[in-house]
Amino acid sequence: MKRVVPVALAGSLLVLASAALYMEDRHADASVLFGATISVTGTATSAVDPDLLMVRLGVETRGDTAIDALWNNSRTMNGVAQAVMAVGVDEDEISTSRFDIRPAYKWDEKAGESLLVGYDVTNILLIETDNLDIVAEIIDSGVAAGANRVNNVYFTLSPETEMKVRESLLTNAVLNAKAKAETVLAPLQYNITGVKTVSISEFGVYHEPMFAGDFAIAESQRSMSTPIFSSEQDVSATINVVFLISRN
Repeated sequence: MKRVVPVALAGSLLVLASAALYMEDRHADASVLFGATISVTGTATSAVDPDLLMVRLGVETRGDTAIDALWNNSRTMNGVAQAVMAVGVDEDEISTSRFDIRPAYKWDEKAGESLLVGYDVTNILLIETDNLDIVAEIIDSGVAAGANRVNNVYFTLSPETEMKVRESLLTNAVLNAKAKAETVLAPLQYNITGVKTVSISEFGVYHEPMFAGDFAIAESQRSMSTPIFSSEQDVSATINVVFLISRN
């Protein structure tokens, strides 16, 4: 039995076949027809001198009552604040980072339960200053005045400096991504025709704290000098760029 193809359907098939032949004859580039892309990650890193010092000094006290513990803590902390200001820290460079009052318990074997033995008060000062040369004096004077906790000491970048560095590194990261793409595409006889998307994957300042975490200061250490030196901070930026590409 002879199969009959409707004229309209036959016409459509002819158009599709013609289009396919045209693509083949013209060596049509799939990147042009379907928007071929290449995704590349660009990075940039720079070592920058820090311009901001951050120190957290704390006083932890215990008292029979919450009022006793608070009174002792406040008196000692006022002395610590005055001591660090005496070595060159401005009052507006000092703020409270943490403050809490909590009951203290001790397990009693005879009673078989935890008994209230007093109250602990913790007060942590955050010192942020651009005077990097007085870091040792800040710690030594604070500890001598009664600070018994050091919760982080590190050098970093001020927001203004970080913004300037950020702009420069992001530009270099984009150029790095473009150079990588061009290197890969050259032997394939493709080139970049545009940009589809750009996203910032990561931007950060890496600093290694001189002290990390909460450290109690023993009485025997309070007379020791504290030599601390600043070092360059590694700043990095990572971006991802999706380039549009086509054959040369």
